[in-house]
Amino acid sequence: MPLIELHAAQRDELETIENLMQFYTYDFSEWVPLNFGEFGFFTLRSLADYWRKPATRPFLIKVDDEIAGFVTLDDETHLPGTQYNMGYLFVSRRFRGQGVAKFVVSTLLSRFPGQWQIFHIEANKPAQLFWAAVMPDLSAGTFTLQSLTVEGYPCTFYRFAAPSPSA
Repeated sequence: MPLIELHAAQRDELETIENLMQFYTYDFSEWVPLNFGEFGFFTLRSLADYWRKPATRPFLIKVDDEIAGFVTLDDETHLPGTQYNMGYLFVSRRFRGQGVAKFVVSTLLSRFPGQWQIFHIEANKPAQLFWAAVMPDLSAGTFTLQSLTVEGYPCTFYRFAAPSPSA
């Protein structure tokens, strides 16, 4: 069983997450038409403002002390009454299918109780299958589904409450 760790990224680790965003974007380009820039990298929007937002919390994911991905939590919600949004979730291909993403999400939910939204674009079939499989367990079966369009793409939203540990 691999040792999976989730730790809050420090300011000097944000560049690591931004580097990993190239791989996230590469994977995402399967479902959204994204192009390489002049030097063979994806042109990413600047994340400086995102990192400065008090509600943005970046985390690095490690498996057996090796960087395996990242996740961000923010307040960029689309559903009324939600406090938390899973901004980005990326697990490198080598570590997929080993329970890493489910562990990461479960850990975040236990650390941040409250009203959550998690969404994926509908064209992303792997995300659709993943969330459909894990959401009943992560939310104790008490989630709602909603379809909304975000930046021109049909998306599926899960809305649910993460209880506080004492609840």
